[in-house]
Amino acid sequence: MNAFTSNALRKQEDQACGFSHDYVRIDGRRIHCITAGQGAPVLLIPGWPQTWYAWRHVMQALAAQGFQAIAVDPPGTGFSDRPDTGYDTGSIALTLHRTMLALGHERYQVAGHDVGMWVAYALASDQPQAVQSLALTEAVIPGLAPEPSIFAPPEQNIFLWHFMFNQLADLPETLIAGRERAYLEFMFNRWSLRRDRVAVDVYVDAYAAPGGLRGGFAYYRAIPETIRQNRERALRPLAMPVLAIGAEHATADAPLATLRGHADDLSGVIVPGCGHFIMEEAAEPFIAELLPFLQRTLCPWAWTLTLRAISPSWR
Repeated sequence: MNAFTSNALRKQEDQACGFSHDYVRIDGRRIHCITAGQGAPVLLIPGWPQTWYAWRHVMQALAAQGFQAIAVDPPGTGFSDRPDTGYDTGSIALTLHRTMLALGHERYQVAGHDVGMWVAYALASDQPQAVQSLALTEAVIPGLAPEPSIFAPPEQNIFLWHFMFNQLADLPETLIAGRERAYLEFMFNRWSLRRDRVAVDVYVDAYAAPGGLRGGFAYYRAIPETIRQNRERALRPLAMPVLAIGAEHATADAPLATLRGHADDLSGVIVPGCGHFIMEEAAEPFIAELLPFLQRTLCPWAWTLTLRAISPSWR
């Protein structure tokens, strides 16, 4: 399939799914935003090495249930601009908050996956007046989670080795340029259980684009500053409802464990039968956990009435 055919098919998919693309300028730099539906806003933040497209199934489900799903390409990724600096989670979180304000949303719910989980946590901690609830999936948070051993066993190291490699200056780009597919497929193949459901070609194209590798690695190279910030954030537990979702064959209960003691209203769940790319590998089970959480946060009184109708003994 050539690029022209791929773009034409993508436009057909956008029309069929009701996706609308827009660009918001923050300090002169473009942020790529994709929306679906009308209603209460939900900001969806993807991780590495993916783009907004990882949320496509979730967006359709939220739109069908009366939400406005807003997925973004965070700075440095996808079709957003790639600044030279500012990839610590505090800076990215502020940019995304300003993006939501520019879209007309002062209060909203947030979900983040992988590195997007790091950013979503920072956003909720730094902008608690804006974030109504927080759903986090498939990561641990630098500065909150214990640092792993460099002698981790192979079954753990497969999920850890890239943290050090991606932080190196220059070497990753030198080794990977022109071999982006081999590098990224190594992770997609080993971090997933249902590889057939993951849109690998979309993500390879995104990170093989000029500046794509640098933009993705920049989040890892900013980890020391992110850790410094998170140690300060850890002094302020999150007050909004927080849901931590892990994948059975990837992080399992690690997202919940990393947030214990850092959120006052915390719940967690493990989605069975999937790997790290949970929104694609197990879209329906993932949505079945996320959607009630968002609905409950938005209308707690309505959720209480629903429970009472289902179970008269519930109080």
